Amino acid sequence: MAMIFCNTLYSSSPSSLSPLTSTRTKPSRFSKNLKPRAQFQSMEDHDDHLRRKFMEFPYVSPTRKQLMVDLMSTVENRLQSQLLPCNLPPDVRNFKNPNGSAEASLHIRSGQKSSPIDFVIGSWIHCKIPTGVSLNITSISAFLNSSTKAPNFVVELIQSSPESLVLILDLPHRKDLVLNPDYLKEYYQDTALDSHRQSLLKLPQVKPYVSPSLFVRSAFSPTASMLKIDAEEEDKLEEILRDHVSPAAKEVLEVWLERCAKEEEEKIVIGEEERMELERRDKSFRRKSIEEDLDLQFPRMFGEEVSSRVVHAIKEAFGVL
Repeated sequence: MAMIFCNTLYSSSPSSLSPLTSTRTKPSRFSKNLKPRAQFQSMEDHDDHLRRKFMEFPYVSPTRKQLMVDLMSTVENRLQSQLLPCNLPPDVRNFKNPNGSAEASLHIRSGQKSSPIDFVIGSWIHCKIPTGVSLNITSISAFLNSSTKAPNFVVELIQSSPESLVLILDLPHRKDLVLNPDYLKEYYQDTALDSHRQSLLKLPQVKPYVSPSLFVRSAFSPTASMLKIDAEEEDKLEEILRDHVSPAAKEVLEVWLERCAKEEEEKIVIGEEERMELERRDKSFRRKSIEEDLDLQFPRMFGEEVSSRVVHAIKEAFGVL
C-alpha cells in the first residue's frame, strides 16, 4: 500500500524587515506585528500552493483526477472541525528523485485531540519505469485512534498501463472478526459493503486482484474491493471509472464518515485493556506497512537521501519512530 510531516518555512533576517521598521523615526505601535503577520501570510500562501500541487494529481486521467479530488475534498470538508492543518516540511510534501524520473506529493492532516481521527493521508506517486511505462499511484487513507474501535478507510488506484489498473477500496478492520462477530455485523453486514465489490465484479473487465503480499491480504476486510480492471481500451477504462468505480468509492466513504468517523454526542467508552490492544494493533499495522512498502520501494524510486527524509517524516506522523 502506498501510504503516502514541523519546520520553519521562512527564516527571520534583517533583509526581510518592512521599510517602515527600518527608519529612524519612532515606529508605529503596530510595526512590531508587521513582520510576523507578513510571514504568517506567506506561510499560508505557501501552504495553499502545496495543497493545490497535491490536488492536481497531474499524471492521471481527468476522470481519475476528479474522483480523487472529490474524495479528498469530501473528507476534508466533512471532517474540517476535527483536523489540524498539514504541517509537513515542503520537501516532504512534494519531492522528486535526482534525475526527475519520479515525483510524489504527500498531504497529511492529524486529528484534533478530542477527535476520533488520528490522521488523514493522501498521496500521489509517479515513476517512469526503465521498460518505458509509467507507474501512477493515487491513494487516500484515514486512520482512527484508540478512542474508537471502528474501521479505517482506504482507497488506492495503481496504474502502469493506459488500459488497466488495480483498485483497492476498503474499510480495513481493527478487531479480530472471528472473535468479534458483532463488529463484523455492525460495520460490514449491516452496511452492505460487500455489494460494491459484487457489483464491480459483474463487469466483464473486472477480476479479483490477489496481492503477492500475505500481509496486505490479511490486512483488508472480507468485503474489500481488491480488483484488477483490464478494459483493453483507454476510453472504456475511463467509462468504468466514471460510472462504476467513482460511485462505489463515494458510497464506501459515506459509510465510513457516517458510521465510523462521526463524533458522537455520547461516546462509547473504550476500556483500558481494549484501548491498549487497539494501539498495539494500529502501530504494528503501520510499522509493517512501511517496512513492506516504503522501506523497500522508495529508495529504488527516489534514492537514499530523499527516501530517508520522507520515510522518516512519515514514520514520525504515524507514531512509529
